Amino acid sequence: MGLFSFIKNAGAKIFGIGKTDKEEAAEAAAVELKEETNAARKLEQTIRDLELDVDGLSVHIDGDVATISGLANDQATREKAILVVGNSNGIATVDDKMTVENKEPEAQFHTVVSGDTLGKIAKKFYGDPMKYPVIFEANKPMLEHPDKIYPGQVLRIPTMD
Repeated sequence: MGLFSFIKNAGAKIFGIGKTDKEEAAEAAAVELKEETNAARKLEQTIRDLELDVDGLSVHIDGDVATISGLANDQATREKAILVVGNSNGIATVDDKMTVENKEPEAQFHTVVSGDTLGKIAKKFYGDPMKYPVIFEANKPMLEHPDKIYPGQVLRIPTMD
C-alpha cells in the first residue's frame, strides 16, 4: 500500500466537498449579497420606525458602502437618515443620492472621540457648553439621552441662526 497522488481539483464533487474556488467564491458572494440586502431592508425599516419622512426611500449596500436615495421633506430629515445608515456597524461610506423638498442650510457633522460630551462639542462649535441641547435635539430620535454618545458616532451640528 502507500500514498496515492491525485489532482486535487479534478474528479466528482461528492456531498459538496471539493468545490472549485470559483464555486466557493460564487456561494460566498450570494451569501454576502443576501446579507447586504437584509441589512439594507433593516436600515430602511429603522428610518421609517424613527418617523423620518423620506418618500421613495431606498438603501443599497455594496461591501462597506451604502447608497441612500429618496425625497426627504427637509434637510434635517435627509441628514438624520444619512446618519442612521452611516452610524451602522460595517458601513464606512454613505453615498447620498437623496433630494430635499424644502431646502435649508446644511448642518456640519462631528465624529465623537473618546472624552467628548455634548457640552464639549457645543463649546467647540457654538462657544457655549450650555447649548448642548441644540445638538441633542438635532440628533433626535437617534439619540435618546444626552449622555449616551460613543466614540466613532457621527452627530449633526446645526448652524445657529
